Amino acid sequence: MHLNINTKEHVRLKENYAGHKKWLKWGPYLSERQWGTVREDYSEGGDAWNFFTHDQARSKVYRWGEDGIAGISDEFQKLCFSVSFWNTKDDILKERLFGLTGPEGNHGEDCKELYYYLDNTPSHSYMKYLYKYTQNKYPYKDLVTVNALRNRDDREFEILDSDVFRDNAYFDIFVEYAKANEEDILIEITIFNRGKNIAPLYILPQLWFRNKWMFIEEEIKPNISKSESSNEFDSVELSHAELGTYHFYYQKSEHELFTENENNTEKLWGVPNNSPFVKDLFHTAILENKISQFKDRKHGTKFAPIYNLEIAAGGKHVIKLRLCKEKLSKNVLNKSFDTIFNTRKKEADEFYNSIIPASLTEEVKQIQRQSYSGMLWSKQYYNIDIIDWLEGDKKQPTPPRARKTGRNAQWETLNNEDIISMPDKWEYPWYAAWDLAFHCIPFCYLDIEFAKNQLLLFLREWYMHPNGQIPAYEWSFSDVNPPVHGMSCLKIYKLEFDLYGKKDIEFLKKAFHKLCLNFTWWVNRKDTHGKNVFQGGFLGLDNIGIFDRSSNIPQGGHLEQTDGTSWMAMYCLNMLEIALEISKKDASYEPMTTKFFEHFALISQSLNKIGKNWVGAWNEDEGFFYDILVLPNNTYKPLKVRSLVGLTTLFATLLIKKELYQNSPEFIERMNWFNQYLLKQKSYTIVENIKSDKILFHLVPKNRLKKLLHTLFDEQEFLSEFGIRSTSKIHQNGIFENIDGELYGLYYEPAESTTGIFGGNSNWRGPIWMNVNYMIIQSLRSFYEFYGEELKVEFPSNSGNLMDLNQVANELSKRLISIFKPNHNQERAVNGLHAETYKSEHFKDLILFYEYFHGDNGRGIGASHQTGWTGIITQIINEIE
Repeated sequence: MHLNINTKEHVRLKENYAGHKKWLKWGPYLSERQWGTVREDYSEGGDAWNFFTHDQARSKVYRWGEDGIAGISDEFQKLCFSVSFWNTKDDILKERLFGLTGPEGNHGEDCKELYYYLDNTPSHSYMKYLYKYTQNKYPYKDLVTVNALRNRDDREFEILDSDVFRDNAYFDIFVEYAKANEEDILIEITIFNRGKNIAPLYILPQLWFRNKWMFIEEEIKPNISKSESSNEFDSVELSHAELGTYHFYYQKSEHELFTENENNTEKLWGVPNNSPFVKDLFHTAILENKISQFKDRKHGTKFAPIYNLEIAAGGKHVIKLRLCKEKLSKNVLNKSFDTIFNTRKKEADEFYNSIIPASLTEEVKQIQRQSYSGMLWSKQYYNIDIIDWLEGDKKQPTPPRARKTGRNAQWETLNNEDIISMPDKWEYPWYAAWDLAFHCIPFCYLDIEFAKNQLLLFLREWYMHPNGQIPAYEWSFSDVNPPVHGMSCLKIYKLEFDLYGKKDIEFLKKAFHKLCLNFTWWVNRKDTHGKNVFQGGFLGLDNIGIFDRSSNIPQGGHLEQTDGTSWMAMYCLNMLEIALEISKKDASYEPMTTKFFEHFALISQSLNKIGKNWVGAWNEDEGFFYDILVLPNNTYKPLKVRSLVGLTTLFATLLIKKELYQNSPEFIERMNWFNQYLLKQKSYTIVENIKSDKILFHLVPKNRLKKLLHTLFDEQEFLSEFGIRSTSKIHQNGIFENIDGELYGLYYEPAESTTGIFGGNSNWRGPIWMNVNYMIIQSLRSFYEFYGEELKVEFPSNSGNLMDLNQVANELSKRLISIFKPNHNQERAVNGLHAETYKSEHFKDLILFYEYFHGDNGRGIGASHQTGWTGIITQIINEIE
């Protein structure tokens, strides 16, 4: 499949990456939650949620970033724009999205708003966002108190479970952006009253400078000041020492408010303010009707025109704004404004028509486009300098000494300031290393250079630790995520050739060198006993074990992890394939092929059988791989939980064709020698499958593969109507292990987590996770490419319906896609809890991409905007045959 790369949007990307124009200077880089993050936490004990709360956020200055609703910023977040609202009933302006903190939620943190990413292009030349704002008083208190009364066995209380949207008493507020050029941004806010009565609404389009002058001595304070007016518009001028001068044009408004983006010290700490012009002035002025007191103020670092509207039932109102570098005197908000918007919308359609297959149904095209748009909206400015964060700023009080030995203290070399693809800009407004590897795959269709740059970024010395570890996420950069970076680099390299006809060997080389460092870190740090069996800890799978796999292993033992070992086997094969690919152009890389091949062979041996006194992780009677608990007295205890842990063995699968290895004689010679050596030792060999034109490397021999697949496709175990569950349904009555007199166990839990392990906001004990389903599908296709029609299985198991593995991969893909498609009742499984609402006129085309999905009915669970790795559904759609 070759893409049409001659659309206007593709031209803009080429101009940007060639350095001719900076189309990516401005984008949706504003976070949706800066409060409650580790970056803003200066507490002694690392209590991020309570150190900087939602209530404080409107009054307290942020140090490392900003947040807002439907917002944009420049690439270094010096200047920000977002939209605020007030329905005349709430106690505060709706200036930022609200949600429960981790401790408040009965299933961890949870955003309690209705908002949707409707459209976006890679250069952000056109963007569209929808926020649904209730005309009744927003139930801040109820959302906190009702959830507090619920335990982990109860569902979360969501905004749609309240009655605030009764009788459609809400506004649909659409915020759209169109770039006339890279620094001329048109903004249109369209408000629809969906209710039955006329309703009041205040709209405050806000511009402000990020406050760095309070922290950094060299920072010059910027300024926003009233500028010229005309019959058509008013304007302000924005001056910044580094950004230069910008102009903001806006339709005539009732009032204009200027204030400073500075702390309200009186509210926060009981210390009188030096001036009334503080960060939360807009709340005070409007809610307390004090606007007139500030009518003579014509400058500041935060600004908003105020539109006080009365919108008729079923009516709408449009507000036009423009932020640009050039000073304009005519044609600012008139007909040419509409022409630019219409042109950019058409160009957005043209772009998506070039990357979304025409053969798809309109319903599936809609799924792809909203998913792609969500991924583009989830790009965010991220900034932290660990040394400054630990030491504190010279112009601020010194942080507690305990921080220097606390969270992330060993990451002093980490210094991040970049635009990064985030998992979810409210629930996870910080990068997560293994999430990012999956994000980059669909990004290949949107912006291949961004995808490659993201992967290389995390291998740079200001991200990667000197010891070779890739940072996990800010709550603990030292946590261990599965090593999927190599997999993603390979996938992107191949996709670039398939889609654009280019083989970027230089990209592979850049990645390979740093991946070798990371691989060595894994070998040295996570193979504790040198047996090619890896620990790794929780590996991003949160509560999947019967105990916390990162600490407090029962009886002082250690865990030989099937998944840790399998991920490393996959990593070996990724590195082997990369080395083979580079060797076609540079023979000096060929010795590395044998290194990674032999390492894979030893890992495979270890997993399947280790020495005379080791039975291995495989249980022949049960046809499954299990973790092994090794107790201090050297006794081995398989932990017989049937979960994704055992299924990760499928991921370490590589099919290489003759064209890839034919010019690597040293590799072939060494592989054959090693294979014969293993046979002499009467040991397990991983190269039992060699054909004249291809070789299959795998962790699971064919006889074991059949048994494992039978379990995988059993609807009483892993196979759901909507994909593969993370834990087998046979554990619905629980599974328990007696370890030296203590009982440990878990239950199959298809929905939210009932445990508090790792915050309790994610659950791997039964739900469907899109990223690992994608990995399973990839492995099935590799097995098919080697075995073809000679290997067929029942799908579902015990159905008598035989399929080859490619057909199975397609059927599994269809089940995953069905999570988002309307069924015969026009209901989407993802909206299971509020099906009737989402069948209504103004909801039916809106799709959310959740963190994970109910193991039995497919409803969305967890972070509601995790287009991050759930966005891999776009690639699942693209690969279906």
